Amino acid sequence: MPWRETSALRERKQFITAWEEERRYGPPNFAALCRTFSVSRQTGYKWLRRYLDADRDLVSLEDRSRRPLTSPEQTPVKVVDLIIRARKLRPYWGPRTLRVWLVRQGVRGEELPAASTIGGILKREGLVRRRSRRPRTPPSAAKPSVEADRPNAVWCVDFKGHFRTGDGLVCYPLTIIDAYSRYLLRCEATVSPDERFVRRVFESAFLEFGLPARLRSDNGSPFASVGPGGLSRLSVWWVKLGIRPERIQPGKPQQNGRQERFHRTLKRETAWPPRASLRAQQRAFDQFRVRYNEERPHQALGMAVPDEMHVPSTLRFTGEVSDPVYPPEWERRRLNASGHLPWKGRLLYIGTPLSRELVGLRPVGLDEFEVYFGPVLLGVFDERRPSLRLIRPTRRGRRPSAE
Repeated sequence: MPWRETSALRERKQFITAWEEERRYGPPNFAALCRTFSVSRQTGYKWLRRYLDADRDLVSLEDRSRRPLTSPEQTPVKVVDLIIRARKLRPYWGPRTLRVWLVRQGVRGEELPAASTIGGILKREGLVRRRSRRPRTPPSAAKPSVEADRPNAVWCVDFKGHFRTGDGLVCYPLTIIDAYSRYLLRCEATVSPDERFVRRVFESAFLEFGLPARLRSDNGSPFASVGPGGLSRLSVWWVKLGIRPERIQPGKPQQNGRQERFHRTLKRETAWPPRASLRAQQRAFDQFRVRYNEERPHQALGMAVPDEMHVPSTLRFTGEVSDPVYPPEWERRRLNASGHLPWKGRLLYIGTPLSRELVGLRPVGLDEFEVYFGPVLLGVFDERRPSLRLIRPTRRGRRPSAE
């Protein structure tokens, strides 16, 4: 952009030119000259002093920076360099997270500026990418039934959105997180998100960390089904291990907000761009898991890292499963291979995920029974009807609706 002379500079040049003209005919009347240009004598002498000190160079009359020569509160250069190096090493961490991490690395807290100052340094150095505003979904009044108040009270599981790796394979990342400590228990890549793969991953996690009290998932396969109780073969296995399945409402991903927010971080740090192969992608997931659990401070944990908050469960996994236990006053029936419940010479279809499983029948009237698998209510049937049909309970727990 070409240099353009300001009106203030033109006025000062005119002042100096008039002063030079008066000097030709004798000592100039400086007070009258200042009144002509509507400036104080102090300002006039300042302009004249700059002009003479610069060997009569009119460029010296330009405005000068008012920035002080020294700034005692300025962040030292070595600290700025340290912050920049930390940001380049962890390019997706914010100022608060970076500050706590640097302290954990041995930097004295009094040497570091406040998080707001670190944010200003990162912005000044061009290390902050401005985010576009995202439309926000209003919060739902409905929430999952249990809040995690201790480690292993609730585990959250989900498949992150799939993507293709560099070799053309479709990658489905499966993530399991402890809801209380935010500890990333598993992050596994697969090309086939089926029950067999998920069960194998859970067996590995159970062996290492023990069993949770509840498992929260969405309503998709293989975690749930459209059958009674929403049970799939996988969630039936959970119940037989003593774990209660907990599903969010359909179309309400915010009820599993920890998992959804985590998936944004996972994608940004490991899959943007995707790695060259599925094996390379899994290595990126493994490295991220260590970093996320052991290094990255979490604001929701009071800037602690998940590894400091998580402890293994006292409920150990042995691989053995057992039938659910029901109160002694309940009827107990084992379903046949096709998922039917034998009842007084007739068959009541329950569902194939529960084939050969033991269910409990709780009497709720003279001829009505609630059907349970463990703690999960499957529905109600009336033995007076000519054909036995399972009536599913409504979501609000009111009178059942016909299936």
